[in-house]
Amino acid sequence: MTRREDYEKRTEELLAPIADAAGVTIYDVEYVKEGADYYLRAYIDKPGGIGINDCENVSRALSDELDRVDFIPDAYILEVSSPGLGRTLKKDKHLRYSLGEKVEIKLFKPIEDRREFEGILENFDRDSVTIRGENGTETFERSQIALIRLALDF
Repeated sequence: MTRREDYEKRTEELLAPIADAAGVTIYDVEYVKEGADYYLRAYIDKPGGIGINDCENVSRALSDELDRVDFIPDAYILEVSSPGLGRTLKKDKHLRYSLGEKVEIKLFKPIEDRREFEGILENFDRDSVTIRGENGTETFERSQIALIRLALDF
């Protein structure tokens, strides 16, 4: 397990009882370096959406727990937020929750001169993702996929 994965896992373990008490679910936790700064991001969700008070309450409680346990030696910025409307679907639990939703898929390399596809998420497994789009059903190897996110329709 990498240092990043360890920090994310341990943070998610600390966050679980906080999220339960706040009536929210954990969507994702990520520890990333952007420029010179490290960020520890917790994404939370609930039916009907997340409000600023949800983020503030969870952030304060999580910050207190992180200070108490103090397992991340680097200076970092803690952010707690909603995953947003165009949320990235990184994990199987995200895909499972989004079955039947419209998604965008971006590939590392083009297929027939196209890198971007859009359609209804129909199925997925360990190796592939299937959508139903304008051209019928299309299946992509997960190793080909750079990004999957919910499509934004305005």
